[in-house]
Amino acid sequence: SIREIERRIDRAEQDLTGITPGIDRPTGVPVQYADYVNLMFDLQVVAFQTDSTRVVTMMMGREGSVRTYPEIGVPDPHHPLTHHRGNVEWIEKVTKVNTLHMELFAGFVKKLKATPDGDGTLLDHTTLVYGSGLSDGNRHTHDDLPVVIVGRGSDLRLGRHVAYPRNTPMTNLYLTLLDRIGVHAEQIGDIHQLTNFTVGVALASLAGARRPRPSSSSFA
Repeated sequence: SIREIERRIDRAEQDLTGITPGIDRPTGVPVQYADYVNLMFDLQVVAFQTDSTRVVTMMMGREGSVRTYPEIGVPDPHHPLTHHRGNVEWIEKVTKVNTLHMELFAGFVKKLKATPDGDGTLLDHTTLVYGSGLSDGNRHTHDDLPVVIVGRGSDLRLGRHVAYPRNTPMTNLYLTLLDRIGVHAEQIGDIHQLTNFTVGVALASLAGARRPRPSSSSFA
């Protein structure tokens, strides 16, 4: 009956209001980079947990960032270090920064896995795409991009590493992910092809991610 549905809605709303974040309210923007990123990840976990949103994007660091990381032994600005010109010391520092970013992302994944959600966990019902627009900051290389796909929200087969042929468009992945979650877009940029992604990490290219022609059907 309609009344029974209304009661179920009332109970569901009460259940959501009873969820507590489990994190302290911050007093301001954290000074340490890791503290700031972890705070942003905690907010995302709570947002998913309370169904406040189902889509989140986050940039770990902007393209021309001059952020320093003295807490991990990298007092130099990040972006200039990526133009290392083969300098071993600079490469080691960039590696430290990349490692920190991946460790923070891994912590986010663990939080999702530890958070119950329906018949599983938030990680079971989420798909995360982690990557970069460059594979080599020194040369500004836009192909062979390392992309990590985590979570079972899109019913992908994970736990594998696959190197796709050169110039495989990155937008193939995006179109495939949209299709797996029920958004059947015909095109992203110049790409019409769904890809059989059965990977945990895929190497792809940004080729084909150009702005669509005005006369074309597109989804961006």
